Amino acid sequence: MSLLKLSPAVAEALETGAPVVALESTIITHGMPWPQNLEMARKVEDTIRAEGAVPATIAVIDGALCVGLEDAQLEALAQARGVAKLSRADLAVCMAQGGTGATTVAATMIGAARAGIATFATGGIGGVHRGAESSFDISADLQELAQTAVTVVCAGAKAILDLPKTLEVLETLGVPVIAYGQDQLPAFWSREAGLRAPLRMDTPKAIAEAQAMRAALDLPGGQLVTNPIPEEAEIPRDELAPIIARATKDAETHSIHGKHLTPYLLQRIFELTDGRSLESNIALVLNNARLGARIAKEISALPAN
Repeated sequence: MSLLKLSPAVAEALETGAPVVALESTIITHGMPWPQNLEMARKVEDTIRAEGAVPATIAVIDGALCVGLEDAQLEALAQARGVAKLSRADLAVCMAQGGTGATTVAATMIGAARAGIATFATGGIGGVHRGAESSFDISADLQELAQTAVTVVCAGAKAILDLPKTLEVLETLGVPVIAYGQDQLPAFWSREAGLRAPLRMDTPKAIAEAQAMRAALDLPGGQLVTNPIPEEAEIPRDELAPIIARATKDAETHSIHGKHLTPYLLQRIFELTDGRSLESNIALVLNNARLGARIAKEISALPAN
């Protein structure tokens, strides 16, 4: 039996070589409140379609790794409670037990690669958490980027993380970290993280060609493309820093850690910014979807090996 359940639109696109962009589902179940999460998910899919590509939101539903969700499935997932948050460690267990779960960056990359999808657009990746020298809290997303051949488009690592340590780990793992259209790495809600990007690329075609060259060299792993949030939607780094510090302190006070930490911090920052962080989050996700679709189109246009 097939481990994947492809939607008709995704199956047809893969069969004909049309561009496809994978999308995670944790941002729907754990990243935004109802009904903004459903509105955002639909807008992201529509943005990809408008660019001439096919969206493939990935989630585990009743034990099946679904690659591409119908609108009714998307709406049900957006309203569901107690949905598992799946990464590499627990993806197989959820499937084996017939469960339902939303895929993180790592699990989405696994699903995309198994389906033959080369491009994945998300909001921000996980990384090295602040205080990791004591907690050892490092996202599985980083290891996944080192071993799974998918180009991931994001607005940088989430700004709640230790960004310099996250960059160091990515460099150690040999992951190409590319800033799109600028020399500075972006920091999710902010256009600049105060860190110079190891690599810069200015066109979707260049990114597609780099991925093809990695495949030709038989190099494992993917590429991380960091796409700055649109200027009109950003929250400047200096303005955001004290808000993140307060949210982090609140999490420590309430002993929140592990998989519960990121959702808590995102919700707390939403409260402390009077909802502005959510508006920025939606803007950056749409921006990444647009770039992801353009990269997918360039990949699909490359000559077959």
